[in-house]
Amino acid sequence: MNSFFTFCTRLQCNQFHSPMYSMKPIFNYSSNPLGVHDSNVRSWNKKISQLIRIGRLSEARSVFDKMPQRNTVTWNAMISGYVKRKEVTKARRLFDKIPESDRDVVSWNLMISGYVSCHGGGTRYVEEGRSLFDQMPKRDFVSWNTMISGYARVGRMNEALCLFKSMPQQNVVSWNAMITGFLQNGDVNSAVEWFSRMPKRDASSLGALISGLIQNGELDEAQRILLESGGGVDGKEDLVHAYNTLIAGYGQKGRIDEAERLFNQIPFDKFKRGSEKRKFERNVVSWNTMIMCYVKVGDILPARALFDQMVERDTVSWNTMISGYVQVSDMEQASHLFSHMPNPDMFSWNTIVSGYAQMGNLELALNFFERMPQKNLVSWNTMIAGYENHGRYVGAIKLFLQMQVEGEKPDRHSLSSVLGACAGLVALDLGRQIHQLVTKTVIADVPIKNSLVSMYSRCGAITEARTIFEEVKLQKDVISWNAMIGGYASNGYAAEALELFEAMNRLRVQPTYITFISVLNACAHTGLVEQGRKYFKSMVSDFGIEPRVEHFAALVDIVGRHGQLNEAMDLINSMPQKPDKAVWGALLGASRIHNNVEMARVAAEALMKLEPESSASYMLLYNSYADAEQWENAMEVKKMLERNNIKRERASSWITSAHCGE
Repeated sequence: MNSFFTFCTRLQCNQFHSPMYSMKPIFNYSSNPLGVHDSNVRSWNKKISQLIRIGRLSEARSVFDKMPQRNTVTWNAMISGYVKRKEVTKARRLFDKIPESDRDVVSWNLMISGYVSCHGGGTRYVEEGRSLFDQMPKRDFVSWNTMISGYARVGRMNEALCLFKSMPQQNVVSWNAMITGFLQNGDVNSAVEWFSRMPKRDASSLGALISGLIQNGELDEAQRILLESGGGVDGKEDLVHAYNTLIAGYGQKGRIDEAERLFNQIPFDKFKRGSEKRKFERNVVSWNTMIMCYVKVGDILPARALFDQMVERDTVSWNTMISGYVQVSDMEQASHLFSHMPNPDMFSWNTIVSGYAQMGNLELALNFFERMPQKNLVSWNTMIAGYENHGRYVGAIKLFLQMQVEGEKPDRHSLSSVLGACAGLVALDLGRQIHQLVTKTVIADVPIKNSLVSMYSRCGAITEARTIFEEVKLQKDVISWNAMIGGYASNGYAAEALELFEAMNRLRVQPTYITFISVLNACAHTGLVEQGRKYFKSMVSDFGIEPRVEHFAALVDIVGRHGQLNEAMDLINSMPQKPDKAVWGALLGASRIHNNVEMARVAAEALMKLEPESSASYMLLYNSYADAEQWENAMEVKKMLERNNIKRERASSWITSAHCGE
């Protein structure tokens, strides 16, 4: 499911805990007195619980092992810690060591839930859970419902149904577990039927059904059930959460009108007193969700109108609105809102920094970045990527080094950006050092290996690039192929580039427009005119890729170098886009090679209009006239350059000749 819907529904997590998804056992140890050691054991148990809560499980186990005496609470706390960390084998070893007098129904339920919630073990873990379930001396609702959910999770709904029917008595959680199971396995009809048969429903039942229907793409069915059944659930004050979930679902699909209609059906009284509380009314999540819907489709005006109507706003309200302005590149409004936000959090700061960085305003991005009360990895990565994406490679590397000095460990995103900076600077030695850091700090995935291929290719280390490329093996994506083909093409290995492209086709990897830029450039470098024409045509007819300016520039270069200057000019005239300097530059270069002064003049004049302050086009036209010994025209170009007060660029020079009087 898309992250937008997930995020919207999670906004409700503090108010909406569906027992279908969360069946936490109720610990009741009052029947197990601890005798004279009661307070001593309690203090040990408290310490273990605190360590587990902050994730220091090994320290908790060390305390557990040192305890002179344990009780049921001790064993269950330690098993619970292992279960939450999915360390089910360690949990089971501990479970098997519990003295019979200390093992209660909670101990059994914890172990069963550990097995049935364990991913990666398939049905094997569910069977282990069932084996324990069958051995239980006494079961409660949690035991039955956990086992039903376990079967449903692995798609074994028949066994789940048998257990449900075998229960001495079902509760609302049992029904919810079955309905959730049907939805998880795509059986929408059964889920709806079971919901209609429920003897008693609560808002959790309705909310979970709505959520499941949305995840199965049945938004209109979800709306029908919500409107028909909403009035018949217990806990009507929680009904708003089901509405919020469906609003988010419609927003995810871009169906803003339906989302808006539902939102408007939730009662709202902006004049009510703070102490008044209706059972069914809009809450802050309702407002935030609707604003997110507008933001998602870039409709910023109604989003802001809702934001301004809100009586109470939370951090999510502000962040959503700021993100919306960043999304539409209105940094003035984003910054204005940020400056009025009561308590900006890390997300708020990162959003503003990201917005300015994406727009290329790196000075303002850096200003906000340096003012952050606290930075996290996202903050650093945003700045490093901003500098790298806008060609400020030295700045990107300096930030990367500063990040490590300040104790922030780089991740794949940081490393990928700094590898891009190394490529931009053609800094092979630094790139190799970053490669070593990659090896030591992260497990290199496909994207970071692609970055390594690009870095080595751009730095001319084509053998090392190919070695990394081959390491990707069967996981290569189109970016991997593009990086390697582009590396070959840009380093003069045209034959290897074309050979790799053919291999890519044989493996049925869909090329992109970037692939064909490299392929056409490879053809240009080797003079493969017919093949270049063939690839250009294939790009359009076989792969449905619309030619971009870069493709036309490459094809003009191909046919122009071969002396087909009229064909090159026809290509330029047929372009749906406006030719850029690369296109006219290719024609000018070809015209000079083949001494076509008239064509060179046309290309040079077009370049002069595109880059009026650059001397390059003047120099090339001057040299074309000089090559053809048209000294009068050559001198006129030189005078034009001086009249326009254009300075010659470094590494350019006039061709000297006695005829020029120079």
